[in-house]
Amino acid sequence: MEVQSLYAKASKCEFGMTEILYLGHIIGVDGVKVHQEKIQAILEWPPLKSIYELRGFLGLCSYYRRFVCGFSQLASPLTDLTKNGAFLWSEGAQLAFDKLKNATSSCPVLALPDFTQPFVLECDALGQGIGVVLMQNRHSIAYESRKLRDTERLYSTYDKEMLAIMHALAKFRHYLVGTRFVVRTDHNSLKYFLEQKDLNERQQKWVPQTYNMNRQQQEG
Repeated sequence: MEVQSLYAKASKCEFGMTEILYLGHIIGVDGVKVHQEKIQAILEWPPLKSIYELRGFLGLCSYYRRFVCGFSQLASPLTDLTKNGAFLWSEGAQLAFDKLKNATSSCPVLALPDFTQPFVLECDALGQGIGVVLMQNRHSIAYESRKLRDTERLYSTYDKEMLAIMHALAKFRHYLVGTRFVVRTDHNSLKYFLEQKDLNERQQKWVPQTYNMNRQQQEG
């Protein structure tokens, strides 16, 4: 057997660390945290004077969106200003700006996933958006949210709540495939979704996806 001579450069190595910095995140024994230098940059961001500055601010904040519950709803007044000709800094925009700063400055420590334990998805349709929390042992692993499109806002409450579940299954598929998980929703009738016989066209498209995830979970 050929022996390879591999060496580690001491100046580039650290041993016995309880946490490390990786791609703007602090990964440690307690879980995953945001990098405080990045958060400080968000907190010190001055009032925005152009759409280009707004996009830069939203880009940095979006990098930590998985740490913020309801991120899309908080950022919605600002993302609306990124449309052509829509930029106009107002008291409402400043309020949304400050709220988003405060939300990112108080990000929780997210738990690291344990693939030997079941996951929990908490899904909800919230006004003009949908929100999801991926959890395990009552600890949050990631938050996800997005605005409803104009056509989706016309959906029935039942379909909006189901849309939140479908979005969650797609977004966190890499965690869920082959594992046990529970979906929680405040819309009780959704638990009979796969038993329904009278389905609209939209629901018919969701059935195969839901069935496949259910089958893969049982096989896992």
